[in-house]
Amino acid sequence: MTEPPQTATQHAFIALAPPDDAKKELAHALSPAYATYPDLRWNRIEDWHITLAFLGVLPVGTVQRLRSPLADLAAARPSLELALLGGGHFDERVLWSGIEGDLDQLHELAEAVRARVRDCDVDFAERPLRPHLTLARARRYDNASVKAAAACLADFAGRPWQTKRLHLVGSTVRGDSGPRRYQDIGAWTLVAGRSHRDPKPPQAAAHEHQDGSSPR
Repeated sequence: MTEPPQTATQHAFIALAPPDDAKKELAHALSPAYATYPDLRWNRIEDWHITLAFLGVLPVGTVQRLRSPLADLAAARPSLELALLGGGHFDERVLWSGIEGDLDQLHELAEAVRARVRDCDVDFAERPLRPHLTLARARRYDNASVKAAAACLADFAGRPWQTKRLHLVGSTVRGDSGPRRYQDIGAWTLVAGRSHRDPKPPQAAAHEHQDGSSPR
């Protein structure tokens, strides 16, 4: 496998991922929406993630530089209990499923992740965290399907699950042919059981608990 050129870039983000059984449970609940609104731009199930930090377009070498700091962080952070809950939309354009469970700890993990990224001198847009799973986007001419599809999830409540790994995800390197796809650049196991102290505790960021932000 040839190395990408030094100028190569890719979209990257840091995230948690629901386990396969939780994804299948949500996909089953979405079956009526899949059938009724086929023109929505549905995300692939394997791309479903809870984004903690969206890094945007970065040089491939810069993304690789984050691997060691994130591995150290994951080794010191506890797993969380989360569940998928209901559905909603951003501006009638983006369909999402909500997240419930250890939300305070989820915000703390997101800030710890962002602190590590800042420590690596990586610039990124620090949007307030609003935990969700992006499912689909509307096409330009469609102002109704996302809102209707969200109603299909009004009564959905997924079973709780434990987060297993912290994921650094990247798109195919810009310049590759074909549609952009995402895959793990690295994934590191979180500590099971009780919380362990982060060796580099992040400063508290109250703005991370405010509601409302643009999705990735």
